[in-house]
Amino acid sequence: MDRKRRQVLKSGGGVTLLTLVAAAGWLRPGDAAAQSWNKAAFDTKSMADTMKALGGGEPVQSKDIVFFQTPDIAENGAVVPVGIISNIPNTESIAVLIEKNPNMLAAVFDIPPGTEPSLSTRVKMGQSSNIYALVKADGKYFVAAKDVKVTLGGCGG
Repeated sequence: MDRKRRQVLKSGGGVTLLTLVAAAGWLRPGDAAAQSWNKAAFDTKSMADTMKALGGGEPVQSKDIVFFQTPDIAENGAVVPVGIISNIPNTESIAVLIEKNPNMLAAVFDIPPGTEPSLSTRVKMGQSSNIYALVKADGKYFVAAKDVKVTLGGCGG
């Protein structure tokens, strides 16, 4: 089979799929450009620096943030499961911070309105430390912490 013909068919199929997705309204021009990555927040080393990079003040301790699936002792720091539920009304985002990692901020999840504010993910921990759940609701920040012991380091340990 002619290689150019195969390449044209591959390219044409992708363009057709992209056109159909855009026509259905699933893809709008500028959506990808609207997403921004806060590099400064992911380079922080302390809670105060992280809060400054995220544009917030001092977070308030909250008992309305629940950790689930998060172990007290993690056998392998390379894969530590973390589950967080926010019972705070109007939750906008949930961030996962690990106190003793080289970069404190591990992940930020935006919560669309009308969605249940819960998440489950896995993080890497270099050593035993606190994991913080940082919840933004109505423009204010709330925090809860859980101490996790790591028996085998995940960041080169």
